[in-house]
Amino acid sequence: MRVAVVVVTWNALGLTRRCLQSLRDQQLPAGTQMQLVVVDNGSQDGTAAALRDEPDVLLVALPDNRGFGGGVNAALAATSSDVVVLLNNDAVAEPGFLAHLVAPFGAGTPRLGATTGLVLLSGSFVPAGPTGTALVGHDGRRWARSSEDGVRLVNSTGNEVTRSGNGRDRDWLRPAGTVSAAAEVFGFNGGCAALSRAALDDVGGFTEPLFMYYEDTELSWRLRRRGWDVRHVPDAVTVHDHAASSGTASAFFLDHNERNRILVCLMHAPWAVTLRAVVRTAVRVGVGPQRSRRARALRAALAQAPWALRQRRAVDRTATVPRAVPAALLVPDGASS
Repeated sequence: MRVAVVVVTWNALGLTRRCLQSLRDQQLPAGTQMQLVVVDNGSQDGTAAALRDEPDVLLVALPDNRGFGGGVNAALAATSSDVVVLLNNDAVAEPGFLAHLVAPFGAGTPRLGATTGLVLLSGSFVPAGPTGTALVGHDGRRWARSSEDGVRLVNSTGNEVTRSGNGRDRDWLRPAGTVSAAAEVFGFNGGCAALSRAALDDVGGFTEPLFMYYEDTELSWRLRRRGWDVRHVPDAVTVHDHAASSGTASAFFLDHNERNRILVCLMHAPWAVTLRAVVRTAVRVGVGPQRSRRARALRAALAQAPWALRQRRAVDRTATVPRAVPAALLVPDGASS
């Protein structure tokens, strides 16, 4: 099995080097060939120059920032592996990560489109009070980082989509020792996944106009509509510095996240889900916080709605699985089960 491990980076040389070292330390099964691929999205910190002479790295240096999807697509064009592994540059692969993540592709499962691992948040956490900076789980529990003894928290066991169209990490902020995630999951987490080249050849690569956020959810919809499966592999573990490159409170993150939620609904979701997604944003524009920013994201989504609807028709023309089948995997808003 030929495996290309793709790391997309932008102005984060130190993090990228740490990530690459964790991949070099992986023990691979007999007969598995690994190729390390770094896509530099036009970094200004010398990343391309620093990695160009690394003998075990295929560097794909782009002249500008094409986002996560554009970066991965550039790597797909530059490689011909059987399996493509995606790893965030701000993550570290634990021992055995790669072997566990790619093993299912050699286990006689011809319609396996993607596997997705267990992502843990770096550091430890303690329960947080009702005010101040905190991470908030699907169940409403608030957590703060702690320099003292705390608990390890889960970042992701794959991606799920709620019935209002919200794409999110399954098991987000659940204590690691309490999680027993089902193998069946709606979609893969783009920062910790392996994709079948055959599946990618069938459905196409990432949708570049999304630029960043929801690209993995969108591709998971297309995989599902063509009958490809997505499976969670709990023994494939990475440790992630959550949102180290953009930050979850940045306008960049919030704008793209809100806009792309609506666009992906328009491209794939049942109309009832899409309506709830639009109404949810519209209500927040009227009465919620950050109204001007939310209005900007809503306007951007509506401006791109004709494009999204064209994508919807294109997917429907080639789909082999009714929309209702992947839609049955949508989960309620609120706490994960």
